Amino acid sequence: MLARWLATDPAMLILDEPTRGIDIAAKLDIMDLVTAQCRKGMAILFISSELPEVLRVSHRLAILRDRKKVGELAGEDVTEDNLYDVIAGGDLPTKPSVSESTIGGAA
Repeated sequence: MLARWLATDPAMLILDEPTRGIDIAAKLDIMDLVTAQCRKGMAILFISSELPEVLRVSHRLAILRDRKKVGELAGEDVTEDNLYDVIAGGDLPTKPSVSESTIGGAA
């Protein structure tokens, strides 16, 4: 099915639980295909309840609860700990502001 969709040369794919109910080898094939398409510049909306899978293929996450966005993680903030914190209702990671950091070696 996925190969058929890719044959249409889409700019974006929406994959909702693409690996549910399939064997491990097929899961790995799908994950390889997804990451290869991302490297080529394709946008992929990857929806999954398999959190390790989500972390493996994502560079940005939107976390939803009761159909509402409750958080977003991007770049180096996409970690298992941060994801579980947001899911559990914790605060999103914050970066220190310029006023909170040391500038030019002055403390």
